[in-house]
Formats: sequence, structure tokens, C-alpha cells
Amino acid sequence: MNGIDFLPDPAVQGALDDATVAALQAARHGDPFSVLGPHPRLGGGWWVRVVLPTAQAAAVIDARTGATLGPLERRPDSDVFEGGLPGESTCEYRLRVTWATGAIDLIDDPYRYPPILGEMDAWLLAEGRHLRPFEALGACETVLLGVAGTRFAVWAPTATRVSVVGSFNHWDGRRHPMRLRRECGVWELFLPGVGAGALYKYEILDANGGLLPLRADPLALQAELRPGTASIVSRMPPRLPLPTGRERANALDAPISIYEVHLGSWRRKPEDGQRWLNWDELADELVPYARDMGFTHLELLPVHEHPFDGSWGYQPTGLYAPTSRFGEAAGFRRFVQRCHDEDLGVLVDWVPAHFPSDAHGLGRFDGTCLYEHADPREGFHRDWNTLIYNFGRQEVQNFLVGNALFWLERYGVDGLRVDAVASMLYRDYSRPPGEWVPNRHGGRENLEAIAFLRRMNEVVGTERPGAITVAEESTAFPGVSRPPYAGGLGFHYKWNMGWMHDTLAYMARDPIHRQYHHDELTFGLVYAFHENFVLPLSHDEVVHGKGSLIGRMPGDRWQKFANLRAYLGFMWGHPGKKLLFMGGEFAQEREWNHDTSLDWHLLGDPLHTGVQRLVRDLNGLLRANPALHERDFAPDGFEWIDHRNAAQSLLSFVRRSADGDELMLVVCNFTPTVHVAMRLGVPRAGRWVERLNTDSHHYGGSNVGTPTSTAHSVPVPCHGREDSVVLTVPPLATVMLQWTP
Repeated sequence: MNGIDFLPDPAVQGALDDATVAALQAARHGDPFSVLGPHPRLGGGWWVRVVLPTAQAAAVIDARTGATLGPLERRPDSDVFEGGLPGESTCEYRLRVTWATGAIDLIDDPYRYPPILGEMDAWLLAEGRHLRPFEALGACETVLLGVAGTRFAVWAPTATRVSVVGSFNHWDGRRHPMRLRRECGVWELFLPGVGAGALYKYEILDANGGLLPLRADPLALQAELRPGTASIVSRMPPRLPLPTGRERANALDAPISIYEVHLGSWRRKPEDGQRWLNWDELADELVPYARDMGFTHLELLPVHEHPFDGSWGYQPTGLYAPTSRFGEAAGFRRFVQRCHDEDLGVLVDWVPAHFPSDAHGLGRFDGTCLYEHADPREGFHRDWNTLIYNFGRQEVQNFLVGNALFWLERYGVDGLRVDAVASMLYRDYSRPPGEWVPNRHGGRENLEAIAFLRRMNEVVGTERPGAITVAEESTAFPGVSRPPYAGGLGFHYKWNMGWMHDTLAYMARDPIHRQYHHDELTFGLVYAFHENFVLPLSHDEVVHGKGSLIGRMPGDRWQKFANLRAYLGFMWGHPGKKLLFMGGEFAQEREWNHDTSLDWHLLGDPLHTGVQRLVRDLNGLLRANPALHERDFAPDGFEWIDHRNAAQSLLSFVRRSADGDELMLVVCNFTPTVHVAMRLGVPRAGRWVERLNTDSHHYGGSNVGTPTSTAHSVPVPCHGREDSVVLTVPPLATVMLQWTP
């Protein structure tokens, strides 16, 4: 018997024939509900049939009165029990089972329950238009016909048999084969008595009857910690509204400074074997720290379940399950709530570009390339040895769009930072000629992925107003942060990878050579307002041999710190929202290692403490001064004073608020030379008061600056302006001065 047996329904013909019994015994019957459970009996009465491996005897009990309705006979050489009962057919019964150990249990028969997937859900799933597939698929506790249990539903359209296996049925695929809903390719089953905490997977036979490796649930709400790979029955979190004020805090004209964090290595418990902090400990330690540092948002490297620590979460197998590394899924919800209580937004890194090929994951899920492309030229990532979603398949789009909405609605996060967007947009991404498939027009753009991203952003914008999406996109693809109706992709923000690469390259140079590379600082302003940019100094810049931020700075130790402080000041003065990876705020010296905690002991050194104090003050200045954030994406919020002084590696510019009443002058000196009595043109007469100087002794600097910390303009033309000020510009430093009437 190589395939699945779709045998005639014997329900009104008497006892099962031997072929049907053999198919049930081998778990190869294609339609178990047609023969198991209660069925009308020829000549009156009804049959009950069950599969009970290791049972010695079974009887049917009236669920209301406890009376025995009749015994079930075991078919020879099988685990199939059946019995004919008098009276009217009823589903109000239970089974009394005597096991081989002698133990006796009263159990509910899953095959007496009706279908659990509603018609509308089934058709929306079939058409790939179900906004919230997680409400129809996966494992969810429920009550059916007055009995508590869990409903299971999984999409596997070409499978010939799917069983739920788990801790509740000895991982035996014969015990609980599922019902196929042919209209949508979904298999479903209600298991009474199964509740939160139960481990489970799906046992699947492919189209040819071949047994596949056990699969985790693609929509599981919780999963085992590696090396375990089972899914865990968990309660569906209720919907959360976006808290009052979060929409305003996420807006384009809001001050946004993001602290990017890898939760497993931010801080560990050395007194407890270097273990990870759990969600509640992170809420108690990370949240107050980020708040006190003045950051407006936390961005978490992926928190969905992943089997390999070294992927940092970017190779997920459980897109709907918060990782168990930090405790139960409900703990993540408490963490997000704590962030919002402390006026911190939460962004989570989201990975719709690819997924790993682990045997328990999505790859060839039902024996076919269900989630991924079959052609490796489209479906395999050469760089990461991962599989690529088939964005042209509506059900796959639906799975991913629903997942985006899930994190926003069910855990209340403020937004999603979408990883590796560039790899999605281009079919030839990291592929040599001849090893990629052109689109239908012969081009390199991935039209299906583009359509998916637009749809995702439209759904988020419609269903979750106030939430944001951020693209990690490293090419010049047009309109990434423009709305779909205007031809864009619909993201709210885009990482400015060009600014990051250019400016880090500049800062790594010896100051004596910087005059020849001045454009690496200024070029970003050529395109700064083409997108809504985030300036990212992310985790990718402190791994894979790149070293730390402080490690890239040239010079002796004092100069390294001065360079870093000047660079951070330039970044906070530059148009665009800010993002800094953990450790950068106190000048972590060694390269980031995901297996160990940050080097918090460095804060015993005044130079490290000075950088931390500077970042805190930069965040405070950013939040308090509209000129530094309201017009991040508009040319009228920025004005060069002097961008041509390459010989001295000096830059100066002005930032403006939306109403034009707030002005901030930013002056950057990227050499160790002090400039005394330097004249700068200013756009408005008045006092220019120093608000921040990265060379201050508070930050570990030499404390050089304009003597009174206030420069009074005089009507002396300079730099094309009618008025000017005279400043003392400190070495390797950024100074910010606010205009006061």
C-alpha cells in the first residue's frame, strides 16, 4: 500500500471492511472523518469507530448520564475499535478506554465534532485574501460543543494525509489524522482536552504517500527553545490598540532616535551562568536604560523563533512565535507594554525575504515547494543558503501580510523594520549572469515582491494607522518611502545606507587625508530629501571583522574618542532620524559578539562615560529642539553655511523648524586643529548660544570653545550672508549653537 486509500464510505453498510481497517491502522486513509466517529447504521442505530493504539478495551459512555451505551470491539490485528449501538445517532458521548497498563481513562472522541473552519474563512484563505490568517490557521484554544480543547488547522494542499502529533498522543500519527477542507487545501481537527503548553507538530504524507519529516506549525504562537523544534499550544493574545500618543511619536516630523538591540547580548546574568535576561528582566533593566538615555524607540533584532543563535534571528522558522529564549510569548507583550508606559516605541526586525531550510520548517512543507519557488534561480539565496518566498503565490503573500499585522495588532509594536528589502526587489540580487530568471518584461525587477511590499504597506496603513514600516534597502530603487498611489513602495522610512558607508569611510581616514575626501561627508545632502531617511549605525557595522565604531577611528586614544564624539554630533545634527546599535552609545571597544554581554565595565573609564553622556545629551537636544527634527525630510529645513572648506575639513550648516522660528547652527571640525576667531555667515542676526560642544570636558574633551559660549552676530558679510559670527572651533569636534532673538 504505497499511496493513500480513498475507500468507499461504509458508514451505512455495517462494519468496516478489512481494507479500510488496514488503511486506518497504517494511517493512510485519506478521509478519516468518513469512517471514524459516529455514523448511521444500516437498519437503525449507529456505529462508533475509533483508532486507539495500545488500548485493551473501549466502550461508549453517555456524556450526560455516565451510562454505558455499549462496548466497542477490537478488530483483529489492529488498533481499530468499532461497535454498533441502538437508538438515535448522537454526538453526546465519551469513550471509556482501558489501556495496556491497566489504566482506565474517559476521553472525548475528536471525530464526533463538526468542521471548525467557517465557510468565509475557507474561501478567503483559498483566495489569499484573509487579512488575519492567524485567526483561522494554527493552534488555538477554543470551546466546541461545550468542550474545551484546541483547534488545529494547517495549509498543506497537496498532502494526502496530515495528522496532529504531540505530547498528548505519544507523537503517533495514527491517532489524530485531520479533515481536509478541499476548497482551500487546509487540514483541520479539534482535539478536546488539549490546552496551552502542549507540544505538537504535523505528520504529513506527500502526494505519493511518502512520509515527510515532522513539521512545526507555520502559524504556531510559541515554539520550543533550540535544539527542540516542536510548536507549543498557546493562547492567542487579544488585539491591542496603539496607545494614545504613539501615532504622534512615530510621525515624520517627530524626534526619532532609535536604540537597536540584540536582546541576547545586551546584558547577561554573570551570576547565573551568563544566562539571557527574560522578558520581565529586560523590561526592568533595558527599558529604563533606553528611556534615561533619551532614545525614543527600541529596535529589536528579530524576536520571532529561530533555531540558530548565530543568525541573530534573521533565519526564522516561527514567524508568529516570539522566541522562547526570553520566556513565554506573553512576556513579550508585557515588555512592549512596559516600553509604552515609559514613552518608548518598539520596532521589531521582520524577515519576509527568506527562510531557512531546516527540516522542521517551511521548505517543501507538504512535499512540494509550497512557500518557496521551485526553481533555485528564484527560490534559493546563494549568500545565506536560505529559501526565498514565492511572492507571486497569493496564499504566501497572505501568510506574510497577515504576519505583519499580527505583530502590530496582537503585541502592540509600533512598527516593523523590514530586513533585506534590496534582495527582494531584484531578481539578479547577488546572482551572476545566467543564474537568474528575468521578469515577464525581461527586466531584473522582482515585480511580485514589489507588489507584495506595496500590499503589505497598504494593509498596515489601512488596518493599523499610526504604525510604521522601515525598509533596509541599500540601492537607489525609487520611491521606497513614497506611498503606493504615487508609485512608491509605501514604507514610512528607509535606512540611508549610502550616508552610512560614505561617512564611516571618511571617519576611518587620518585627518591629514580627509581634505581629499570631503565629498564623503557632503554627498549625502545631494539626495537627503529624496526619501524619508533613517541614518543607521547598525549591528552590521560592528561585526564580521569590521571592528567597533571606536576601533575605526584614527589617532591615539584621545583622538579616537574625540573623532567618535565629533561624528556622533555630526550625525545628530544631520537631517534624518537616528539609529545607533547598542554599545555604540558608550564606545564599546571590541567587535560585537552575539554570545556575550556588552562590556559594561568600560563605564568605569571617564572617556567611555563621556561618550555615553554625550549620546544622552544629543538625544535630549534632539527632542527639545524642533529645528533638529521637524523638517528632516524637507529641503527648507536645511541650509549649508559652508560645505566647501575641504582644506580645513570644516563643515557648517543650519537646521530649521517647520515654522522657521527655531534655528540651530552646526559646525564640525574633523582635524585636530583649533580654529580661533573663525568667522561664519549666519542667516539671521541675533545671539547664537552654544547648546552642545562634543569637546566639552563633560564628555572627555579638551574644553575648547567660544569663550562666552554665546556668539553675537555683527553686520559683516560672510559666506553670502549679511551677518556673521566669530567662533572658536575646538579640535575634532561638533558644536551646535541655537539662534536667540
